[in-house]
Amino acid sequence: MLGFQDEVSWSRFARPSLNAWSEEPALHLQQLSAAPQDAEPKALSCYSLLRADTGQMLLRFVKGRPVSQVTEDFLEWVCERLASEGKKALLMIWDDNASWHISHRVQAWIGAHNRRAKAEEGVRIVTCRLPSKSPWLNRIEPCWVHGKRAIHEPERPLMIAEVMERVCTYYGCEQLPPLEQDVG
Repeated sequence: MLGFQDEVSWSRFARPSLNAWSEEPALHLQQLSAAPQDAEPKALSCYSLLRADTGQMLLRFVKGRPVSQVTEDFLEWVCERLASEGKKALLMIWDDNASWHISHRVQAWIGAHNRRAKAEEGVRIVTCRLPSKSPWLNRIEPCWVHGKRAIHEPERPLMIAEVMERVCTYYGCEQLPPLEQDVG
């Protein structure tokens, strides 16, 4: 199966890139800001894989930020999902400039995972890294732009639970518990 993988940050405050025309020059979109008592994070990260075969998005939010260990957890989850469908290999297109993609830890994990997958008839991962600073080559990038525009709330900041719910609804994804960084 061919898939396009990327991570994105969903801001609760930043406006998505929007173009608008108005006859009234005083009409402006306002930048939202956090209330003093608002203790929620300003943004939420998530990993996703856009499937070329179905157009479906496999998406997992992250409690914290993308790091090598969370990348491994995400890839393991994706492989389990694909194995349940009888898939044997994942050709995964992803960015070359993300440190959690090119880390020795992730590369070693993929090698060990592929050896296990071959022995146990699981899903092997073949990565195809895109050149640095070439987001137009990753089919998932436009999906992020449209998604950010679709879930944007111009009147107030969204709570984290609302962001997660709106994103999952927009992409037709099951809302699963966020992946977490190991602390230790």
